[in-house]
Amino acid sequence: MKIGVVLGSDSDLKVVEKAFAIWDDLEIPYEVDIISAHRSPELAAEYGTTAIERGINVIVAAAGLAAHLPGVLAAYTVLPVIGLPIAAGPLQGTDALYSIVQMPPGIPVATVGIDNASNAAYLAAQILAVNNPDLSDKLSRYRQTLRGKITTKNAALRERGLAGFVGANRC
Repeated sequence: MKIGVVLGSDSDLKVVEKAFAIWDDLEIPYEVDIISAHRSPELAAEYGTTAIERGINVIVAAAGLAAHLPGVLAAYTVLPVIGLPIAAGPLQGTDALYSIVQMPPGIPVATVGIDNASNAAYLAAQILAVNNPDLSDKLSRYRQTLRGKITTKNAALRERGLAGFVGANRC
């Protein structure tokens, strides 16, 4: 069980670090490569065609601007590919989001929100959890902590009322 992470640029690392922390916490191994769909297309092709034999089970591809990297990788593998659009350029990631989400029929790429490395991490983990009960349990426990946080906030809201809650929780 391993996640392959492909960055279009080293500048994407600052966004994707959130995913690394989540996978470290869940004890999911991953490998990281910097490959450009435009500047090194032969490397993208090689990565996609050899991912399965290297033990990769799901790929997270982060890219900004034209963001062809997730689609190029998906063209070279049958593994699930998750596209992570990166906020860059004058459109701040909107162009990347549209590029990743608009794949042609038969070459799907799952897409998360702009700079949302956390959701890319959790989606990759959920894909792996389909055949891994231990990981599934870890994700279920994480979801319970989310539920617990909301329950605690809702109890505070009910106890203090809206005005007391909003004033106390403003930063």
